[in-house]
Amino acid sequence: MRNLILFFSFILIFSSCKIFKSNLMLRTPKDFNYDKLADSLSRLDYKIAANDAVQYRVFTNDGFKLIDLASTGTGIFRNDLDVIVESDGNVKMPLLGRIKVLGLSIKEAEKLMEEKYAEFYVKPYVTLKVINKRVIVFPGNSGQAKVVTLLNNNTTIMEAIATAGGIPEDGKAYKIKLIRNNEDNNIKPFVYLMDLSRIEGVNLAYTKVQANDIIYVEPRYRPFRTLATELAPIATLLTTFLILVQFYRIK
Repeated sequence: MRNLILFFSFILIFSSCKIFKSNLMLRTPKDFNYDKLADSLSRLDYKIAANDAVQYRVFTNDGFKLIDLASTGTGIFRNDLDVIVESDGNVKMPLLGRIKVLGLSIKEAEKLMEEKYAEFYVKPYVTLKVINKRVIVFPGNSGQAKVVTLLNNNTTIMEAIATAGGIPEDGKAYKIKLIRNNEDNNIKPFVYLMDLSRIEGVNLAYTKVQANDIIYVEPRYRPFRTLATELAPIATLLTTFLILVQFYRIK
């Protein structure tokens, strides 16, 4: 009986060590102070960030005729053009040079460019789209993480999780972390905690994701299953050793 108690004590001690939880990521201490995801914050429009690939179109007369900003008398017609937001927040635009768009919403950037192009064209009409936005989703099962490309500006947490395949059996729907970069790189990122296991959490599920967000569904830790997997080779080796010892004793 004493040996049995010692064995189970050994299991409990090592089940809480990193050796049996080596695949768990982005852990937070029990007393971690999560940021509050206010409704106003969850509905914010996307803000243009450095390294965004922005696709734009420019029209005259409030959209009557498309301006081919790429052609130079060659007759080549382009429906759209792409520019990259530089590290300092500027984009290099035809005729306009560099314009700072970092931190602007899509609508704000469109309005700014329309004002700039008004110097060259009659009633310019500009449409912008960020084409390389993506989020990383860890759905709560090892080896199932996915990079999800955001096809529209209003992709929600629920849509991103669904695109990644949903929450598996080993995922905790009541403990989902949304990790978002802080505009000030010297400050830790925002970490929001969501409980989507109840219908009351539906409002949080419709939070708009931002580019480079991390959605982490904490996996359910099963210590006895993990322990059995980790100790199986040792148990097999020990059993083999005991069999050999018993065999040689008989001889």
